[in-house]
Amino acid sequence: MRFISITCALFLLVFTFTACHSAPDLTPEQLAGKKLYDNRCAHCHEENDLALKPAPPSLHHIGEQGILPNGGPATDAAIARTVNFGKNKMPNFAGRFTDEQMAQLIAYIRTGLI
Repeated sequence: MRFISITCALFLLVFTFTACHSAPDLTPEQLAGKKLYDNRCAHCHEENDLALKPAPPSLHHIGEQGILPNGGPATDAAIARTVNFGKNKMPNFAGRFTDEQMAQLIAYIRTGLI
């Protein structure tokens, strides 16, 4: 009986902790941006499955601190410019995102959930 009580208490503790720290709900625009990021960006900026050297920079700090990997301010225009025209070893992606998709991608990046 005591084992069941301890198990239940642990379950409630874990459930309460995870429920309090769950990710915030994303807007439809942010969800669309997440899908774009996962399909077009994450394979380099997260997994680096192309084994690029040096590895592409993490983009986590853009949403958390508002700073681009080069240290500049992460304005919407600066993010779009980097995606469209590339920077250093990042190729350009001009014409591969519509204006709406670019806004969705930027909205997701700004969540800091990358």
